Amino acid sequence: MSQSEEKETVLNTENQQTATLTEEQDSSSIEEISQEAGTEEPNELELLQQQLDEETNRHLRLRADYENFKRRVHLDREAADKYKAQNLLSNLLPVLDNFERAMQVETESEESQSLRKGLEMVYKTLIEATEREGLQVIEASDVAFDPNLHQAVMTETDDSKELGMVLQELQKGYKYKNRVLRPTMVKVNE
Repeated sequence: MSQSEEKETVLNTENQQTATLTEEQDSSSIEEISQEAGTEEPNELELLQQQLDEETNRHLRLRADYENFKRRVHLDREAADKYKAQNLLSNLLPVLDNFERAMQVETESEESQSLRKGLEMVYKTLIEATEREGLQVIEASDVAFDPNLHQAVMTETDDSKELGMVLQELQKGYKYKNRVLRPTMVKVNE
């Protein structure tokens, strides 16, 4: 064999060994990849399941928040409808007070008596309209003092009445449905 043939044989042998090594590396790499893929699949599945659970919980929380929001809006709308006349009635209370003061004035002439009758008719109509809307007078005469309904501005001692009883109403108080618009100003027995 000549040197060139020997070199060629050595090269062929080396090439075959390299090819064999490359095939072995490729097959071991494929096995490693498949093993890794086998171990990654459960991790990937667990990760996907975890993400699904998180999204499901997020969706449920958003849905609950939305339901709570709808309920609050509904309750607010009901309250607004129920108490829609509250501001108007609050603004009318000084008008009612002024009518009552005007009707307390003593009249002697015929003209002033006819004017008073006209005031009484307007006052009566106004009271009926406000009562239809739900305005109620808070009773204060001869009742026990209630700080939720009455505002004590004066005290006095009267032995003929029990302690804590209202002696005199100084200004009328009003309720609108179940809310106090203005407490009654009273004098209380001490």
